[in-house]
Amino acid sequence: MVETIAIGLGLGLIAIGAILALAAGIRNVAQGRASLKKVSVMIVPLAIFGICYAILNSVDRAAMLTLVIMMSLMALAIVISSTRRTFNL
Repeated sequence: MVETIAIGLGLGLIAIGAILALAAGIRNVAQGRASLKKVSVMIVPLAIFGICYAILNSVDRAAMLTLVIMMSLMALAIVISSTRRTFNL
């Protein structure tokens, strides 16, 4: 029970942060200070969470799977970035 409440509160804070970041991104795109491609990257975690939730029908499990997927993608991006920098690709 406590875990469900904690994850729910955490997701609520993440949602508020994502909405504020998206609003700032839209404002920056409208003012010409950022490109749409860079701002659209913020949608990736929300899309992954939505897909996980549709598959698992559980907010708790979808949140944890999203965390694992995003951490894996981050590790992969670090490896690719380091490899490109090392070999000047």
